[in-house]
Amino acid sequence: MTAASAMRLGAVVLTMGNRPDELRALLESVARQDGDPIEVAVVGNGAPLPELAVPGLSVRTVELPENVGIPAGRNAGIEAFGPGGRDVDALLFLDDDGLLARNDTAELCRQAFAADPRLGIISFRIADPDTGLTQRRHVPRLRASDPLRSSRVTTFLGGANAVRTAVFAQVGGLPGDFFYAHEETDLAWRALDAGWRIDYRADMVLHHPTTAPARHAVYHRMVARNRVWLARRNLPAPLVPAYLGVWFLLTLARRPALPGLRAWLGGFREGWATECGPRRPMKWATVWRLTRLGRPPII
Repeated sequence: MTAASAMRLGAVVLTMGNRPDELRALLESVARQDGDPIEVAVVGNGAPLPELAVPGLSVRTVELPENVGIPAGRNAGIEAFGPGGRDVDALLFLDDDGLLARNDTAELCRQAFAADPRLGIISFRIADPDTGLTQRRHVPRLRASDPLRSSRVTTFLGGANAVRTAVFAQVGGLPGDFFYAHEETDLAWRALDAGWRIDYRADMVLHHPTTAPARHAVYHRMVARNRVWLARRNLPAPLVPAYLGVWFLLTLARRPALPGLRAWLGGFREGWATECGPRRPMKWATVWRLTRLGRPPII
């Protein structure tokens, strides 16, 4: 038995119960994966779950009484596989309206993790099922013009990835209080600081309809608040004002509509005035590592 074939994979799918047909199609795509079967934990985030019986697929279910947000919901899915997900070696995190485009994605994950013991996270490529195109914002690096180029990166896509459960055991799960926005970067920075690597793999594809991020007031508020929390939790003290200053100026340069700007400024203030969780500033060696990977933590 090879190291890749011995790797146990699970999957976590978070749903609000409003896309039952898409959810079933996703689960069927997981059931079709080559290699050993993948057990799936489906988390109902403040909503009852629909019928989930899929031939050849074992499904664990978690129904949360209220919507706890994306990171806390995914953390509940991790815990469905035992503390820190210890029942498996790696977990796939998949959006409930996505679809694994190929049947070898799980095997590619097993091979990648087996080939590199320090590879902690794999970010998949998200592509529109009709056009095959990948939005620039779905390529987790600054040089995003060629989404078909795989590379080492400094963050990952929340609903299209695989994480070695040893990462959770070492650095903890997603920051539940974030609710939405920047939780992946928070985990990525902690993982990189602990010596793990993150890869973007263009050949591991999740089909997902092309969408734009919601631009309502709550979106602007959480993006700003969590950006401040992210910096306060993870950056060395001299870099906190530099990082947030760059993002403050960039936000103004983008000239959002006045209601959105007001919500963003309110979230920015909230990020300074509220508890951000434990502060564990990354090592300067990690700052240099992020810089060498093309994403210094002031951008």
